[in-house]
Amino acid sequence: MVFLDVHAIQPVPPANINRDENGSPKTALYGGARRMRVSSQAWKRAARKQLERAADFQPSQRTKRLPEILAADLLERQPQLGERAAEVADATVTALFGAKTPKKNGRAATEFLLFYGEAQRSRIVDVLLQDTERVLKTVGNTKEFTKTLNDLKLRDTVTSGHAPAVALFGRMIATDPTLNVDAACQVAHAISTHAVEAQFDYYTAVDDQDESADETGAGMIGTVEFNAATMYRYATVDVQSLIDNLDADRPFAIDVAVEFAKAFLLSMPTGKRTTFANNTRPDFVLLSVRTDQPVSLVGAFERPVLAERYDGETVGYLGRSVSALARYYREQDELYGTAPAFHTASYPAWLGDGHEQDQIPGLPAPQPLPTGLAAARDALTRVIGIEHD
Repeated sequence: MVFLDVHAIQPVPPANINRDENGSPKTALYGGARRMRVSSQAWKRAARKQLERAADFQPSQRTKRLPEILAADLLERQPQLGERAAEVADATVTALFGAKTPKKNGRAATEFLLFYGEAQRSRIVDVLLQDTERVLKTVGNTKEFTKTLNDLKLRDTVTSGHAPAVALFGRMIATDPTLNVDAACQVAHAISTHAVEAQFDYYTAVDDQDESADETGAGMIGTVEFNAATMYRYATVDVQSLIDNLDADRPFAIDVAVEFAKAFLLSMPTGKRTTFANNTRPDFVLLSVRTDQPVSLVGAFERPVLAERYDGETVGYLGRSVSALARYYREQDELYGTAPAFHTASYPAWLGDGHEQDQIPGLPAPQPLPTGLAAARDALTRVIGIEHD
């Protein structure tokens, strides 16, 4: 067992990153206190998009529109298929995934979202065009068409060669569990390290035309709810599961794990971003390679952190949040008699002020994030047992 744990402390200014059904920022009760919360789903999507923008990996797609996308791909490759391309695409998706493709507003869509790599979709088209005559001949007969696809080994196109995002986050096909991919990554709901209260922004919008006519008053009045917090974020990658999902390619799996850690740290969900521009990055990062089990450090904040004060003035939560995490990190391994195989931390020197070499007790000396990620890659390589060329 090998796990890459990713911990981050990130200050977030006024924001509404992740809204509930009422448009309010999501929250959670933890330790008897109301916390700002960003759901794991929101941050996983942000991390997936960041990963595929920054790394040269096969892109992924999660959509209900696979039938029309396949039809367009088939037509691009063989325009003579004409209207039959849509017939073949609909039947293929139903046969392959067990997903019905009813039409709504003239567009075919599956009943549930399908998650796949774009290279996998391209291979589906390749297979369908191997024997176009037989595909077209049998497409109207479900039994014969299924046999055709089986003979062409169509299932192989989506059971291997997964995009890194599919390998990380998994895929569930309720109609055919044999196509499921067990997620190699877990992402926690991010929560504030301290208690928060709802805040409201009362805003007005000026009507430019009325203003030019010297008319007073606002063109629109409204309120938007927001909050601000210092957040604890956590994710972990089961590296062995990732290796299995990536066709046993161990070096590639390690690259994906490290690139995911970077993408997770640098990503930000886009909710209300144009209103608040809450484009922060973590001020504290801890990466751990563990061979016992993944360990979240959220328990460090079960007792809400109180704002730090200096000369009678409140100066924020960051320093105390990092200190609480470092103490809890050390105490957890002392309590259970465990230790990470490797760890590295990235944080500004001022967080360690007052300590020897500006180093926070219980943590390794800080280093820039690129250096830490490279060291984590080397550590995973050693632990997994891959020899360097």
